[in-house]
Amino acid sequence: MAVVTLLPADKYTVVNKTILTEQDRKNLVSFYEPIIGATAVSLYLTFWRDLDRYTFVSADYTHHHLMTLLKTNLETIKLSRKALEAMGLIRTYFLAGEPNNYVYELYSPMSPKEFFANPIFNVVLYNNIGATEYELLKKEYSPLSFSLKGYEEVTAMFDEVFKSSNTMPGFDAIGREEIPLTMHDQVDFDLLISSLPKGLVTERTFNKRIRALINNLAFVYNLDTLKMVEILRMSMNETGSIDKDTLRIQTRKYYQYNNHGKLPTLVYRSQPEYLKSPAGDTSKKGRIIEVFENTSPYDFLKSKYQNGNPTTRDLKLLEYLLIDVELKPAVVNVLVDYVLKKNNNKLNTAFVETIAGQWKRLGIETAKDAMEVAEKEHKKYTNKLKKETKKEVNNEVPVWFDETIGKENLSEKEELELESILKKYED
Repeated sequence: MAVVTLLPADKYTVVNKTILTEQDRKNLVSFYEPIIGATAVSLYLTFWRDLDRYTFVSADYTHHHLMTLLKTNLETIKLSRKALEAMGLIRTYFLAGEPNNYVYELYSPMSPKEFFANPIFNVVLYNNIGATEYELLKKEYSPLSFSLKGYEEVTAMFDEVFKSSNTMPGFDAIGREEIPLTMHDQVDFDLLISSLPKGLVTERTFNKRIRALINNLAFVYNLDTLKMVEILRMSMNETGSIDKDTLRIQTRKYYQYNNHGKLPTLVYRSQPEYLKSPAGDTSKKGRIIEVFENTSPYDFLKSKYQNGNPTTRDLKLLEYLLIDVELKPAVVNVLVDYVLKKNNNKLNTAFVETIAGQWKRLGIETAKDAMEVAEKEHKKYTNKLKKETKKEVNNEVPVWFDETIGKENLSEKEELELESILKKYED
């Protein structure tokens, strides 16, 4: 693919490949905007506006026209356009000249049902808006059920109403057209098919939809060809058919439980953008929160090993917190930091699971909330223990606790610990 430079004077034309409705506008905001952002959605709506209501091709415009309407620069417009392309909302064609010319084909957004069924978009949406918003959205767009018990269908068949004719009028009709999600093959299908038992695979086993699903699952779960072969063996029936729901379930199970010690992608992810604190807090505590939010649990745990490799046991514990308990990455980082400090640099499984269960029940999703509840529980526990035993309690706490971080007179040890935490992630 040729690399082209986009200039303000470059012209573009929008070609309508679909029928757009007000419901599409709502779907764009509900499903696409959390993934591609408001600017990309605004660009799509601007293309929509450029189309005259009664024509299928817009007038010629310059990209300076877009810059003026969207109040943004050309690089942002280019990135937004690529986001629309990746999500199957537009196709772009380029013709070199003086000036250069672009054609943007506009396609329909997916319906809610199609979006929730898509194995890639569905997962990305969930990761971007979180479990609570995702469930609310799913509930909002779930179709209402209506019982037809006792009714008899009396719908007329086509051939009962229309008679056959030797000639049919020819015409070009525009309909709702969507771009199928396209990507390079994630697996080697020749190797995959040859690795399955001979006689089990038929011509219909790997049809277009099954191939697309395998590609999508391999992309989402970062699986290679041989891993996918193992999953397919568990998903095929005796006739060589592959049930799509079974394939999805088996892939998820394999990814979560049968990776032979390899880490899932979640362990490498940092906090979702919508759960991060507002930028601009330059206090020491604010900087520590930034570390928790922008560091993956794997990298954070690795830093505790002085950049050595974490043990398999500790990595399994991370997987448990992220996949089974479904804690957010920044919350896991706070939990790891807190437990290591309180437990002599040991990740005691029972202690970790107890805290993780409590934080999940409390709905803790941000680093700041996790830090506050850790401080609160620590104070409650130490006060109770002092009353019961009348002895001094080991008061080793993380340096980000309010009782120390807010003071200017940090001890030398606390100051060194704070600076070492920040230095690892600010270099």
